[in-house]
Amino acid sequence: MAPYLSPYHPIPGGPFADPLHGSFRSSIRREHTADAARRARDLLTDDVLGRLLTTPREAVDQVPHARDVFVNRNLRMDHIELIGFDMDYTLAIYHMRRLEQLSFDMTLAKLISEYGYPPFVGGLIYDHHFVMRGLAVDRVNGNVLKMDRFGHVGRAYHGLRPLKRDAWKELYRNKRVRLRNPQFAWNDTLFALPETCLYSGIIELMESLGHTVNYGKLYDDIREAIDTVHRDNSLKREIRKDLARYVFLDPELGPALHKLRSGGKRLFLLTNSAWDYTNAVMRYLLDGQLPEYPSWRNYFDFVVTAAGKPAFFTENRPFLELDSSTEAGKVVGEAKSLERGTVYSGGNLAQFEDFTGYRGEHILYVGDHIYGDILKSKKSSLWRTCMIVQEIEDEITYTDAHREEIVTLSEVELTRARLDDEVNHRKTVLNALERRLEREALSEPERQEAEELRKKAKAELEKLRRSLKETNGIAVTLERDVEEGFNPYWGLLFKEGNENSRFGYQVEQYACLYTSRVSNFLHHSPMQYFRSPRDLMAHEQAGALSSKLSPMGSEGPPKGSVEKE
Repeated sequence: MAPYLSPYHPIPGGPFADPLHGSFRSSIRREHTADAARRARDLLTDDVLGRLLTTPREAVDQVPHARDVFVNRNLRMDHIELIGFDMDYTLAIYHMRRLEQLSFDMTLAKLISEYGYPPFVGGLIYDHHFVMRGLAVDRVNGNVLKMDRFGHVGRAYHGLRPLKRDAWKELYRNKRVRLRNPQFAWNDTLFALPETCLYSGIIELMESLGHTVNYGKLYDDIREAIDTVHRDNSLKREIRKDLARYVFLDPELGPALHKLRSGGKRLFLLTNSAWDYTNAVMRYLLDGQLPEYPSWRNYFDFVVTAAGKPAFFTENRPFLELDSSTEAGKVVGEAKSLERGTVYSGGNLAQFEDFTGYRGEHILYVGDHIYGDILKSKKSSLWRTCMIVQEIEDEITYTDAHREEIVTLSEVELTRARLDDEVNHRKTVLNALERRLEREALSEPERQEAEELRKKAKAELEKLRRSLKETNGIAVTLERDVEEGFNPYWGLLFKEGNENSRFGYQVEQYACLYTSRVSNFLHHSPMQYFRSPRDLMAHEQAGALSSKLSPMGSEGPPKGSVEKE
């Protein structure tokens, strides 16, 4: 073997003749491969098959892109036998602004009346722009943060103002925010949006008036107050007074559930809401939508209320049978089975699988909460998951409307990368010419020629540098306009800088599917094979042909379900 590595040949041990690591294929294996290649050619050139695959299907209504079902992990619906649904923000899509305002007002009133906050905070105004899912609260420093998928903070606010750059760099620039640290609180539900706005608003107001704020206590007080508003049913009592004001009525929800049942699926409801509220909302959503289902309960084989998720997925609480003939839903006794037409509360995952006879990957659960509905079910079971992210309709509709600006930004970004590479290359060329002029003994003609080349290279380098600076300015302006056009404080929901946001990352990690509403399943077959593109490594994106081996993803475990050592 040569004592040095040739720049023109593969590293020893690579896939060339007589590799060091060995390779062997029998003649039988080669014959099978050759036969498969012949059959592939026949299949790919079959005229009749080609016609069947290229003939347009019967015309169907075009589904808006914002109503698609998006796939992180391949899922065969023909393998799914039982589909479960959360209710709040899943089957029941709330009017976010109205419900957030109601929750904000009720929590603020409780802070003043029961927690001793000064009456002047009652003048705070709810700003729905200042909140989105996926923000974190720094309980020690009183800041609200948005992070990328690596846990690096891209944006931070103290009160309602951007955190000063020096403070941002000192606290977060060279650190990863680890949400397991009790210093940070992760707000990942739509119900939690008002508390983030309250937290920042109270800090802004009180500090502007010279008051000292205990940031940790403030957050804990708001959290407890807003939990109380939900727990004592005062919020839900207000919603029930005018369901049409707070809950959207989706005319496609009943047909979507009917289509799934017609495809042989059994359906169940698994919600944290109590029986009285569940019954009122579900009657509003589904009663009378289709003649085949005189009551909403006819859609579901199993109904479980007050499930206590995420404890449902991790603890061993019993199922309790309820008397559903009354609004109170009194407990009849501990359930020994789950029966169609009966309503239950509590329960646990293991017993649910035993009682229903369905297990693991034959169950699809649809919910809106990363932690309570998606993450915990992934960590505790093999249930397949679909996340409802109603905000995605707004984000896709917005970006589609700004297509021209985004395309221009993309072209500018690619040009910026090329300019940066070219500047670095021209610096190297110019440095080489200057070293030659300084160090080599050149004849006068050679020196004149080298000097001309140096001047030309320097002029070209200056042109490239000016263009790079100009391109940087253009890119920053266009990106800021796109981001702030969607949300003036936080930008796009699923992005932070050039990366996925922490929220987007968690959707990708834990949800097999995600979509904006349950009724989007109406536009797909109950036997649909939802396929995701395969993840490509950087060398495959750069052109390595291993990327062509299988363009589609797998049905293996989702990324986030694998515990890190």
